[in-house]
Amino acid sequence: MEVILKEDVPKLGNRGEVVKVAEGYGRNFLLPKKLAIQATEANKTVIEQMKAASVRRSAKEKTEAEALAKQFEGLEVKFTRKSSETDQLFGSVTAGDIAEALEKKSFHIDRRKIQLHEPLKSVGEFTIPVKLHKDVTTHLKVVVEKEAAAV
Repeated sequence: MEVILKEDVPKLGNRGEVVKVAEGYGRNFLLPKKLAIQATEANKTVIEQMKAASVRRSAKEKTEAEALAKQFEGLEVKFTRKSSETDQLFGSVTAGDIAEALEKKSFHIDRRKIQLHEPLKSVGEFTIPVKLHKDVTTHLKVVVEKEAAAV
C-alpha cells in the first residue's frame, strides 16, 4: 500500500513523502490517526501543495526552535533526590521529570524531545541533548544533588 505522509513519522519518512507500507499498518494506524493519506492520482496532485506548505511550516518551526535554543543557553535544572553512600539514587531522574521541571520554568517541551537514553541514576552534572526540531538540537545542564540526611 502506498501512502502520502501528512506528518513526519519516525523511522518511516518525512511530511509529503510517498512511502510503501504494509496494508495493516497503513489502514489501522497511519490513516485513522491522519498521519497519511492514500496515494491516489488525485492525492498525488495535492501533494505538491502540501510540500510547499510543509517547506514554509518547517522553516517557521526551525526559526522558532532556534530562538528557543538560544533561551536554553545557560539554563540549568536541579533535582534533589535520596541516594546511597555511593551516590546511587534510590529511583531515577527521567525525561518526564526533566520536562516537568522545564514546565515550571515556563518552557513547554514534550518529554519525547528530551534525548535521555536511560534515566539518570547517580548524583552529578549531566548534559542532556534536547531535539527541538529535526535540524535544531540544544543541550540542557541537569544537576542531580544528594538530599541532605535527616538528623
